[in-house]
Amino acid sequence: MGLLILVCVFIFGLAIGVPVAVTLGLSSLAYLLFMGIPAVVIPQKMYAGMDVFVLLSIPGFILAGNLMNRGGITERIIRFANALVGWIRGGLGLTNVGASMLFGGITGTAVADAASIGGVMIPGMKKAGYPADFSAAVTAASSTVGPIIPPSVPMIIVGALSGISVGQMFLAGAVPGVLMGLAMMVTTYLIARKKNFPRQPWLGGIEIIRSFGGAFWALAMTGIIIYGLLSGIATPTETAVVASVYAFAVGAFIYRELPIRDVPSIVIDSAVSSAAILVLVGFANVFGWILVSEQIPQAIANAVLSVTDNKILVILIINILLLFVGMFMETIAALIILFVPLLALAEAVGIEPLHFATFAVLNLMIGLTTPPLGVCLFVCANIARVPLTPVVRAIFPFLVTNILVLLLVSYVPALATWLPSVLIR
Repeated sequence: MGLLILVCVFIFGLAIGVPVAVTLGLSSLAYLLFMGIPAVVIPQKMYAGMDVFVLLSIPGFILAGNLMNRGGITERIIRFANALVGWIRGGLGLTNVGASMLFGGITGTAVADAASIGGVMIPGMKKAGYPADFSAAVTAASSTVGPIIPPSVPMIIVGALSGISVGQMFLAGAVPGVLMGLAMMVTTYLIARKKNFPRQPWLGGIEIIRSFGGAFWALAMTGIIIYGLLSGIATPTETAVVASVYAFAVGAFIYRELPIRDVPSIVIDSAVSSAAILVLVGFANVFGWILVSEQIPQAIANAVLSVTDNKILVILIINILLLFVGMFMETIAALIILFVPLLALAEAVGIEPLHFATFAVLNLMIGLTTPPLGVCLFVCANIARVPLTPVVRAIFPFLVTNILVLLLVSYVPALATWLPSVLIR
């Protein structure tokens, strides 16, 4: 009965639009009160969930991304991407995807990508003659590449949950992220050819060189992050601090577009965003503890294994479950609640943890662009000033493309495991 109350309160909270973190806390409190368990369990389990050293890297990466974004990075990356692919049919759409691939290595969060890139690209695409719904759709779809290409906040969460090296997680996402971006570029081009979208003039090799020079310091931050992790010089947390200092120096003294007076407000905004994520982590840990105490992970594993222990079918079942959950639940909450039980199921049929973690994160990223609660959809539709329904219709080809990439990564483990095995000994 207690479990029923937990589930009902949780579903009701989501249905009426209560924030996910609050819903997790209220449903957990309802369960504890009904079962006669002291409510002091909530702060205890929240603290246990947040008291993980690697999670300290999240505020650092968020701060680094905000500093770089405020310091002129967005325009420089878009200019470089436009110089590379803007001359092809549907070039601004391709630029949108390319910019998200480059920008994702700095922010690590899809919503930040959608807001930053979308704020520049969506009005620009509309002005150039692209439909508003397509402009919003391609921005929302491409924003999901950000948390796959390192650094990635969801990857950090998974590393904390599973004990997998964050460096390995970052590298495991690199190839799938690039594949996802290239697949969306192909989709964009095919749609542009079919609908005769405009193309930009060829700007010449000189513009490519100049735009790369402008974007170099921004793009180099990803290299610094990866080098720090692979070389063993710094932990993920230390790397995040170095990235923040680097971002400040580049924005303030190289690009000279980051006013010193803006830094306090950027720090405060980053702190608020980080606190929101960590509170969500804390409440989700309470919720997850309740599920474990009710032996839900074992029940899920036993239920699936009673139907089939075929590895191919188990992967398909996991993907369907995560795609469904991703339609209704915030990514980090879904990871914390479902990752551990599904990892146990995956290991039971011989799926490598690093491989499973990669396609699980990729799967839930797709959920950010699926109705009814796809956050990136809402952000981009709001920027484009169009209703959600036409954006949903326009994003459907990209959803199909992304799901095909998901299946490819799910059934070809080397796409996730090869790079870490080569670079980390």
